[in-house]
Amino acid sequence: MAKNVSDHLVEMLKSVGVKRVFAITGDSLNPVNDAIRRDGTIEWIHVRHEETAAYAASMDAELNGIGCCMGSSGPGHVHLVNGLYDANRSGNPVIAIASTCATEKFGTEYFQETNPQFLFKDCSKQVFMANTPKQFGTMIQRTIQTALNEKGVAVLGLPGDVASAAYEEVSTGYKSFNTTPIFRPSDSEMSQLIPLLNSEKKIVFFCGHGCKGAVNEVEELAGKLNAPIVYSFRGKIFFDRENSPFAVGMNGLLGNRSGYEACNEAEVLVLLGTDFPYSEFLPENKTIIQIDEKPERIGRRAHVDYGYAGDIKDTLTALLPFVESRSDDSFLRKMKKIYNEDEKRFSDYAEKKGSASKINPEYIAALIDHYSSDNAVYTVDTGMTAVWAARFIRAKGSRYLTGSFNHGSMANALPMAIGAAASTNERQIIAMSGDGGLSMLLGELAVIMQYQYPVKIFVFNNHSLGMVKLEMEVAGYVDWQTDMINPPFDKIAELMNIKGIELKDPENAEEVIRETFDHKGPVLVNIYTDPDTLAMPPHVTFEQMKGFAASLVKKIGMGKFDEAKNSVKAGMNQIGEIL
Repeated sequence: MAKNVSDHLVEMLKSVGVKRVFAITGDSLNPVNDAIRRDGTIEWIHVRHEETAAYAASMDAELNGIGCCMGSSGPGHVHLVNGLYDANRSGNPVIAIASTCATEKFGTEYFQETNPQFLFKDCSKQVFMANTPKQFGTMIQRTIQTALNEKGVAVLGLPGDVASAAYEEVSTGYKSFNTTPIFRPSDSEMSQLIPLLNSEKKIVFFCGHGCKGAVNEVEELAGKLNAPIVYSFRGKIFFDRENSPFAVGMNGLLGNRSGYEACNEAEVLVLLGTDFPYSEFLPENKTIIQIDEKPERIGRRAHVDYGYAGDIKDTLTALLPFVESRSDDSFLRKMKKIYNEDEKRFSDYAEKKGSASKINPEYIAALIDHYSSDNAVYTVDTGMTAVWAARFIRAKGSRYLTGSFNHGSMANALPMAIGAAASTNERQIIAMSGDGGLSMLLGELAVIMQYQYPVKIFVFNNHSLGMVKLEMEVAGYVDWQTDMINPPFDKIAELMNIKGIELKDPENAEEVIRETFDHKGPVLVNIYTDPDTLAMPPHVTFEQMKGFAASLVKKIGMGKFDEAKNSVKAGMNQIGEIL
């Protein structure tokens, strides 16, 4: 059989390390499906919804450097969009193949016809179209180069007739290059940066996901300067170790008081590899330095005084020999003291188990952290589940934690866990799902069933859209249309050959979580948590307090006395912190 375009696609994917594709086959995608089947070395993961394919490929890329997903004509590849937005904003190199109708049908409003160049423009680095077999060789090479080197999504539109056509050799389409240059500020910029760090001012490092490969260098620099390390949600799993002498907590909506105060009491705040979006949590009248591998990010979140482009590891490696050690650790000790107080308060929350069918979610999150392995990969749904992960999942060993932290989409935890489980059988995979998020892509439990991925799914089932409810309350609204009547998730899991456990009694929680981790196959634990538990941010404005009070008054005025009482009772400890 002569080599066709799809055969060359498989060769190119293999050459850059793609080991699996996530997709649903059909019509125009079938030639690619057939080429993968005949080759036999790339695994085809059959998801139930293409959104999951994109999320799973993104997770594969986040853990292993490259991911690939595919969608068939029209609706098939349209479903990829949400997951591709997330991958692109997270900087994960994903190759997305969007098969389309035959080329002679373009522009006729043919069945399932779309225009990939318009459709995917906003959720990718670039969209390429292979309109002829000869054009394909160049387009696939450019797609791969873009995904790898721009660190994001690159989409290739592939008509079905082109996918099945005989491949035509081109000089540009046979090889891809994953470049790894040394990337740091220039010598003149370094000579400006060094005196700023060698001053006697109070310095704080605010670290994001860009520090992933530079943890040792960041901590060595912090040790020389006796500087606290604050981190974003994407950065916490690298620095939030129990025995860290420098970690002082997260800043931001899900952070704690110590992280916020460290950033705002610093005289020099150094942003390292973070695109932290919440400007209101950053100081306005302090010196801010920003170092990022993407120079276009510099200064868009805060009033940055000094901005430098560079890889964090490369930059700090060059910087460290010129930074002078200082002996004054008073500022670090002060921030550590506040941090330890925060941790004690969170620990106190976690010891309160709650009551029947109203289990404290903090207690559950702390148990998950305690009993999960040191190499666990945690995927976290957006919403209140993210709050509990932010506050209770700690860095140990090679643990990794991720979620839809940039895009902020619901329903991400389960498909990300599928991507993680498909790419490794040596790490513990834990999905911390909300009931709203799980419901949205509930059918993807069938993927777990089909492949028997040993994912541990913990459903924080509070029968509500908890984060939306809180957002409405602090804005002064009565929460409405946030309640959810849920099916018995554990029984659905059992029907899908997944061990299902219902957890209503907090006294059984520890035993259930141990049992879950001891089980070799997939498990879903349906945990009935308290829907009224509050999670206050580290910095609460008067307007938010006033809004929450107004919401309670409105509920009382509507005769919702029990709801008002439960909101106050469940959140009394948190409210007390700010009164």
